[in-house]
Amino acid sequence: MSRSQVVAEHLPLLRRYARALTGSQASGDAYVAAMLEAMLGDPSVLDESHGPRAGLFRLFTQIWNSVSINDDAEVTTLPMPPERRLSNITPLPRQAFLLLSLEGFSEEEVAFVLGTDVAETRRLADAAGREMAAEIATDVLIIEDETFIAMDLESLVKNLGHNVVGVARTHADAVALAKNKRPGLILADIQLADGSSGLDAVNELLRTFEVPVVFITAYPERFLTGERPEPAFLISKPFQPAMVSAVASQALFFQRNSRNRTPKAPAA
Repeated sequence: MSRSQVVAEHLPLLRRYARALTGSQASGDAYVAAMLEAMLGDPSVLDESHGPRAGLFRLFTQIWNSVSINDDAEVTTLPMPPERRLSNITPLPRQAFLLLSLEGFSEEEVAFVLGTDVAETRRLADAAGREMAAEIATDVLIIEDETFIAMDLESLVKNLGHNVVGVARTHADAVALAKNKRPGLILADIQLADGSSGLDAVNELLRTFEVPVVFITAYPERFLTGERPEPAFLISKPFQPAMVSAVASQALFFQRNSRNRTPKAPAA
């Protein structure tokens, strides 16, 4: 497999991770673009000793953690999300937590990606877990038409300390519930069985109030093409509880630290 084929294979999920880390599609894609430019300039910077996927995430991490990019006010091609300028954010623990829970890397692979050892990886993940646990509980709306998946999600978010205000199975139900309950977090399936769209429902809601949204889909590659605005927080079916916990916590984390309370632009 050629180098370009290797990159193409792993790029969609790397872009998902980048957006989960930065909290925005634009910022995440800017860092991924910087990584690709670095690799094109010098292919030897890609260390594939733990496999090409881990190598790409390692190179991305080196770009993300670069002082020259994160702190240099002269850099205009990599827009900085406001969350990155908040002093109480701890990036390394979040990286370890997301790499383990969202991307499914082993502790050894995460240590390689972050340039640390397994013991430090565990310490970082534990620190992230404590930070996430400190989040204020919120009301959650679930948009999911599959009964058993909806039940799993409901049980999961309750175990995380949140309150489920309702389960919507159609676009119309989702809009009605959200406008009445004003949830603090939405977990939304993208394609609903009756032909309606959870994505459309969320976009309609975001025109009236701000709320973090985690989208759930069996076909994440359809929404990670780079050809249109994409969901910032996206998980794949079938999902692991740790993945939902990680992404939901990230969404709430960025919401809590954001000072912008204007309605968001459509998700896609």
